[in-house]
Amino acid sequence: MTSVEKSPLYLFANPRSIAFFGASNNKSSMGSIMLSSLMQFGYEGAIYPVHPKEKQVRGLKAYSNVMDLPESPDLAVLVLPTRLVSQTLEACGQKGITHAIVVSGGFKEVGAQGVTLEEELIQVADRYGIRLLGPNCLGIANPHSKFNPTPFPYMGSPGYIGLASQSGSFVTQMFDYLHQYRLGFSTAFSVGNEANTDLVDCMEYLAACPHTKVIGLYIEGINRGKAFMKTAKEIVPHKPIVALYVGGSETGKKAGFSHTGAMAGPDAVYDAVFRQCGIIRAHSLTELFDYCWALGGLPLPKGPRVAIQTNSGGPGATAADAVGRAGLTMPSLAPETIEKLKALAPPTASVNNPVDLTFMRNPLDMYTRVPEVLLSDPNTDILLIFFLVPATMVHAFMGETAMADGKPEDQGRQAVQSQIDFVCRLLKTSPKPVVGYTWRRLDESVPRGLMAQGIPIFPDPVRAARALAALVRYSRIISGERPHSQKS
Repeated sequence: MTSVEKSPLYLFANPRSIAFFGASNNKSSMGSIMLSSLMQFGYEGAIYPVHPKEKQVRGLKAYSNVMDLPESPDLAVLVLPTRLVSQTLEACGQKGITHAIVVSGGFKEVGAQGVTLEEELIQVADRYGIRLLGPNCLGIANPHSKFNPTPFPYMGSPGYIGLASQSGSFVTQMFDYLHQYRLGFSTAFSVGNEANTDLVDCMEYLAACPHTKVIGLYIEGINRGKAFMKTAKEIVPHKPIVALYVGGSETGKKAGFSHTGAMAGPDAVYDAVFRQCGIIRAHSLTELFDYCWALGGLPLPKGPRVAIQTNSGGPGATAADAVGRAGLTMPSLAPETIEKLKALAPPTASVNNPVDLTFMRNPLDMYTRVPEVLLSDPNTDILLIFFLVPATMVHAFMGETAMADGKPEDQGRQAVQSQIDFVCRLLKTSPKPVVGYTWRRLDESVPRGLMAQGIPIFPDPVRAARALAALVRYSRIISGERPHSQKS
């Protein structure tokens, strides 16, 4: 697919108008909460609430029947009792609506009776050529189009992570999680029971989506195995895919079936499928988004050689251990690199790898001139930096060195910002990936400023090393090297 506008899923994520079923003036109902979320996010298209009694819903003109709408909307959102869903979809089909999100549950995930109801729903959709998302889902969030009809407010800015999830709440609960790392979704799909739109369809859409740099998958079971593998193999050379599969254990299998009716398989089978397709497998939610963070935001390294920069032995040793356990290497630095570092570092520093600077004569060099030297080293492919820059320390340093008429607080802020800007310029101009880690809060000025400009800062060197290993793994996959184990 060359154009995302040609995707059969395009109107799901970019509707110009919406018919909304299930919202009312009862603020606590699920439909009302979802409609309010849609409006508060700034959706700019037309919204037509359909309600049998209300004349207005949430301040919008309401219609008693879908046939009374002034146009055929691009999308219908159904948050209705299960018994009303098929007949409402039938009316949508008669109106000419071609896409519908069915939030309502009570279908195949509840057993035999639900299976019958879902088959009836599919028959109605097939009769009118309607694409369904769901049932038993929370729909879509597309921050780039200010479109979020989910019950949770979207946090943060539009991002580059495209997600297809067989869990609805997984999508919405990630809004705040990603925001703390200054990340966001490009488009996130909750597919639910996958009545006639599944993970494969979403992967195809996200592959064509210009805002998506990396695709994340939350999987409880794959229904179209051959199509999944074929599609993934076509996408991976152009965009990385990261998958979290939760149905491999017996307990996970049972939970997935009761959740969406997904049919899980043995863990080893999925592991082999991912490996054959070039999909990077994550083993936890944290890994899923850590890998997406690195794969979507960093240049690919030429190899696994990591240089570590720290100002304390403990963080350096911990990072070195994490790097080794993740399957990466730590080479010796080139002689010319060591000489350059000696000219900058105090006598107490160690200029081997990891480079332990202890305390710099000029603290501002630590995150400016030193990283520049390390990135130019011919023996390394990746730079991993320990960031320890409490604003109070910077302000104290500037207070000692400020002119009599200067303002140390202002100079401290300027110094911090200059360091952030310099490191970010390095990231944008260097072909080597730069990743940071810290044990301080991520909302401090330096980590926050770096993350805002696209540099991953992890709260743990283990997470940083595993994300870098995923980056190296994907680089090997697209270069044609033999696939390595998916295990970190």
